Amino acid sequence: MDEPARNPLVRSFERHLRSENRSERTVAAYLIGVRQADRFLRAHGTTIQIATRADLETFMGDLLSRRAASTAATYYKVLKILYAWLVEEEEIAANPMARMKPPIVPDKPVPIVPEDGLKRLLRVCAGNTFEGRRDTALIMLLLDTGARRAEMVGLTLDDVDLDLDVLLVLGKGRRERTLPFGKRAGEALDRYLRARVRHKHAALPWLWLGQKGRLTDQGLVMMLRRRGARAGLPGLHAHQLRHTFAHQWLAQGGARPTSCGSPAGSPRAMLQRYGARRPSTPAPGEGAPPPLPCGRL
Repeated sequence: MDEPARNPLVRSFERHLRSENRSERTVAAYLIGVRQADRFLRAHGTTIQIATRADLETFMGDLLSRRAASTAATYYKVLKILYAWLVEEEEIAANPMARMKPPIVPDKPVPIVPEDGLKRLLRVCAGNTFEGRRDTALIMLLLDTGARRAEMVGLTLDDVDLDLDVLLVLGKGRRERTLPFGKRAGEALDRYLRARVRHKHAALPWLWLGQKGRLTDQGLVMMLRRRGARAGLPGLHAHQLRHTFAHQWLAQGGARPTSCGSPAGSPRAMLQRYGARRPSTPAPGEGAPPPLPCGRL
């Protein structure tokens, strides 16, 4: 275990984060940022407790030289939380980040999956095997609801309502929200649930199952990567499907629910950032494909 990991201040901050009922994913991400800052500051002759604004700006500059601006912005947010807590705990007299500004994050085009790509993706999942039924349902629900990856893999059987066609997910900030889905996605989910009954781990409460039990977050990542490669969509990931959902929702007006219901419980600013994009490289002679209504694949 390295020196920063043994820092009592880091352990105390971790205890504080957990007392606020933050998710394990959030706690882990915040601690990575704090420990990297602690390591950098120690290497430059100071510590978190006595660091000045100049020290922290040096750390942010070094981070920006090595990592994406979005990563640096996340670390900035973590340090803002850390130093606000240190002031509240009277560990420091003044907040060195009080007048610091977050790094500018350039707006980058967000790729979406074109209609023909979605059709190819579902074709490679076709069939009546357990994996085929599961992967089809997973992909259609990700497209129909705009759910985050962690929200989807965290679902239990009790979180599914096939009468109302909604999923109950635990989102950011550990807040529950409902995500409606369309008829076609509901049919795919129903087929998967019939296949799930015969699975050797059917007694588990988790909705999505794999060969060894619950389908993990990494299992979903690997499945999408594998299916995407076969469909000619290298590097496919769940967030790309979320972008595609947002694009479709905005393309259909964005002012009322579509066939897949409300816009993923996300603020319009997020939808405008992730949506209304076109595929980066349409095939020669083709324009951007028309919007594909959710649930109508």
